[in-house]
Amino acid sequence: MRKLESLGIKRLESVHYYVHDLERSRRFYVDMMDFAEIGVSSDDLTRRGKQKSVAFMAGNCVVVCIAPEGEGGRAARFLKKHPDGVGTLNFEVENIETTFRLLEERGGTPIQDIERTSDERGGTLGWFSITTPFGDTTFRFVERKGYQALFPGFAAHETSRGGNNRFGFQGFDHTTSNFQTMKPALLWMEHVMGFEQFWDVQFHTTDVGKEDKSHGSGLRSVVMKDPRSGVKFANNEPWRPFFKASQINIFNEELRGDGIQHLAISAKDIISCVQGLREHKVEFMPTPPAYYDMLPERLKRLSIGSIDEDLDVLRALEILVDGDGPHSYLLQIFLREASGLYKEPAAGPFFFEIIQRKGDEGFGAGNFRALFESIERMQTT
Repeated sequence: MRKLESLGIKRLESVHYYVHDLERSRRFYVDMMDFAEIGVSSDDLTRRGKQKSVAFMAGNCVVVCIAPEGEGGRAARFLKKHPDGVGTLNFEVENIETTFRLLEERGGTPIQDIERTSDERGGTLGWFSITTPFGDTTFRFVERKGYQALFPGFAAHETSRGGNNRFGFQGFDHTTSNFQTMKPALLWMEHVMGFEQFWDVQFHTTDVGKEDKSHGSGLRSVVMKDPRSGVKFANNEPWRPFFKASQINIFNEELRGDGIQHLAISAKDIISCVQGLREHKVEFMPTPPAYYDMLPERLKRLSIGSIDEDLDVLRALEILVDGDGPHSYLLQIFLREASGLYKEPAAGPFFFEIIQRKGDEGFGAGNFRALFESIERMQTT
């Protein structure tokens, strides 16, 4: 297939996260994650949209938490079908007309025509949204030309409230989505979005030395990448023979549909980041001690050799290491899913990943196994 013209995506600008409880979100992002609250939806927008928005920011990561205010709004419709979850991904683009034209020519499904607005300083904003194969998650494309507000009707605080990003978050590294069958989404990302396949893996947890081979969890994962911006999507589906027991399928059942499993946030220094988050009572998915017992040999097998970090520190913090070598690797850790953090099923199965890349642009195939086994343990306790 010939290479498609770029949509002109510059970055994943922000996400819209639909929640039942905005105060709980404030406590998580400001008190625990040290994000700053940068603004809210205006009273007029809240009334017209029948939902209240609060935006949190750390580095270049912006998460807009949105809760229903009565019936009829987008948040209310989403939460009638699903627990808390990501409902919109917002991409900044170079030229909104070009993006719209290309998507429509390739069979994309716009929700509306391009809309435009301007501010008192002469800045302009253009945007439109499309449906996707990612369940009830939509994509919004935004062109900014000096427009300062996050979105029309956004009331920025004069001074940001709360955190100051002491944990060194930098930006969104990638998005991971779960499907019961991912091929339609992969074809859509290739033929409509113009993304290219970047990485893939498949495995089953019975591959990793379990004595009991009668059950387990498996996945197939394919990463798609926008060749211009580097925006990446990891896409997962369950893998036989234990399809129903796969944690991908369990996620799908808990979310009640396909959707965004987690967002990865890059950190400047993952060691100090995780130390600080643990001090703030952030919970992470556990890693078995055997992972670290086998780590030196696995690093040699991967031709990574030595790493900068102390293995005892990584063990104490339960940070994972992977890579393709030589002399390049990544460090990552996964927060506990929201329903586990809050002891509330309606909080949903979404979670965050923290990642620091040290020359490796892959996705840690070995760590996929560790993550899967960790999720399995949590699902059975």
